[in-house]
Amino acid sequence: MTPANPLLQQQLQRQALAQRWRLPLALLASLAVGFIITLAVSDQPLRAFLMLLTGPMPRLDWSAADGWQLTRMVRFGAVIEDAITLCLLGLAVSLPFRARQFSLGADGQLFLGALAATAASLWWPGPWYAALPLAFAAACITGFAWGAVPGLLKVRFDINEIVSTLMLNIIAVQFYRWVVTDILRDPAAGFIVTPMLAPGLQLPVLLAHTNVTVMLLALPAMVWLAWVLLMRTTLGYEIRVVGEAPAFARQAGLPVQRTIWLSMALGGAFAALAGVHVSHGLLKRLPVDLPTGLGYEGLLVALLARNNPRVVPLAALLYAWLRTGALAMERSTDVSREMVLVIQALMILFVVSERMGPALAGLWLDWRARRGGRHGA
Repeated sequence: MTPANPLLQQQLQRQALAQRWRLPLALLASLAVGFIITLAVSDQPLRAFLMLLTGPMPRLDWSAADGWQLTRMVRFGAVIEDAITLCLLGLAVSLPFRARQFSLGADGQLFLGALAATAASLWWPGPWYAALPLAFAAACITGFAWGAVPGLLKVRFDINEIVSTLMLNIIAVQFYRWVVTDILRDPAAGFIVTPMLAPGLQLPVLLAHTNVTVMLLALPAMVWLAWVLLMRTTLGYEIRVVGEAPAFARQAGLPVQRTIWLSMALGGAFAALAGVHVSHGLLKRLPVDLPTGLGYEGLLVALLARNNPRVVPLAALLYAWLRTGALAMERSTDVSREMVLVIQALMILFVVSERMGPALAGLWLDWRARRGGRHGA
């Protein structure tokens, strides 16, 4: 055996360990730095940090009338509701990112997906087994088409996808507001909203006193679909090759242009599914002032997961947990929720660092080797 083989094996082992522990290590490092900052700004730093970490958890309480009951389910439900939306948006961003297309259009795709699903449910009502699939299909087709637009602009006219998706977000949001205000508005409501969806057209709720719907059960299938698409199909192989070695992809004769716009279109379909979750699961109707910015949070989730579909749910849950915990911390202590923004920013910096993970993995492997040597002696 040549001396290079053990070194190569150690390097591969270090890289595999770094990839596996990158997110947990980034979380621990960011929490540690966040706690140090909390020590400087809070009179009760330990209580504030415990509230951040445990605030979203449900609590088991006893009462003589009702016996043991789970309480604080609203907070826990908020975590799950948020995580579902962020997971779908993270998948929407991950697919084009793997093709090295920095799409920022998930926000507009979510808006148009929610709008298409709501319009389908209001204009073509029917039994739930026909109306709900129609709403999902309308959203996916709309998101796919809207996601394809910046991709086609990129491959046909070489228009930068960052600029085009940002501009298309503005168009999508303004179109959404015009339709809600002038076409779908409920005249009986005291403010600008669409009519409430019929109970049979709303996504069934799984947890009482929350808006956790059957989308939670469908989410593993969607994550699996994204992973299979990326890792087990010809299109997924083309996406990965185009993203990692575009020059090689062109020399090998791969359909680079088709791969680029398809990756962005498929991302749009996943963002539109997040819109259905918002319209048919969380709100049951659409307000004219639906908050913007969710798509950019999906971008952060994708960065935390390093565009790996199997890691996106964990990153989304972590992001949602910290955000809900921040609200509980702000209500109960003297630390504001902005502390969580610092922790989230640190987490992303640690995750995207190309050197921190391998360096820590190397320290761990060296420690294990020394420990094994001492035991052998």
